[in-house]
Amino acid sequence: MSTSEGQFSGRVVLVTGAGSGIGRATAQRFAQEGARVACSDIAGNAAEATAEFIRQADGQAIGIHCDVSDPASADNAVMETERAWGGLHILANVAGVLHIEHTDRVTDEEWTRVLAVNLNGTFFTSRSALPLLLKNQESAIVNVASLAGLIGQAYCAAYCASKAAVVSLTRVMAVEYVKQGLRVNCVCPGGVPTPLIAGFTPPEEADRDLMSRLSLVPEMTSAEEVAEAIAYLASSSARSINGVSLPLDKGVHAA
Repeated sequence: MSTSEGQFSGRVVLVTGAGSGIGRATAQRFAQEGARVACSDIAGNAAEATAEFIRQADGQAIGIHCDVSDPASADNAVMETERAWGGLHILANVAGVLHIEHTDRVTDEEWTRVLAVNLNGTFFTSRSALPLLLKNQESAIVNVASLAGLIGQAYCAAYCASKAAVVSLTRVMAVEYVKQGLRVNCVCPGGVPTPLIAGFTPPEEADRDLMSRLSLVPEMTSAEEVAEAIAYLASSSARSINGVSLPLDKGVHAA
């Protein structure tokens, strides 16, 4: 991992959900390009493990325990980032949870939990980060939504609702802060082999035909590919891209 030079050299990046999966790959991708990376995750040990991996490769990183669904915890993650490096240039909102169930069987607790992490967490962290981001030119937020935020997926009511709301929140912030030099975009991955879906099993009595429409080819998109897209949207190469929701689904949305 070469970190001495890169397109994000001198930039400070906060990545939520950095303990595993897309978040871990994203933190590593930014570090490879010279960024100083704050790795936050509800699993504090996992966040620190990602940070240590980066440091072992001569990068700069810290680990932060953060529950993004708790506004005070989100505030603290941003404050810890500022305390470490004096500011913030890029926020990658990756933290998320998934729940699969027939809509009529979703409990109040599961509905609330999914929206609390996926939607509220994105909002709370963005709200906390905005004052720092707006101090810098060419700052960026990249949210991780999902293909589920663009199309209807059976048995994913809470997940689809939360990710569609992230798509909408992305557009709102993109328009609201464009004159202040902040760009806000989101990526919308399809299936990605991460711990989030490692234990995925269809709900009882699920209709397999309804689920088969979620892929055109058997290969999934890798976490590293998603991280590459996040890094691109946060880079100066994408300076004219603002408010987009980029599908990473091998054509499912197009179909």
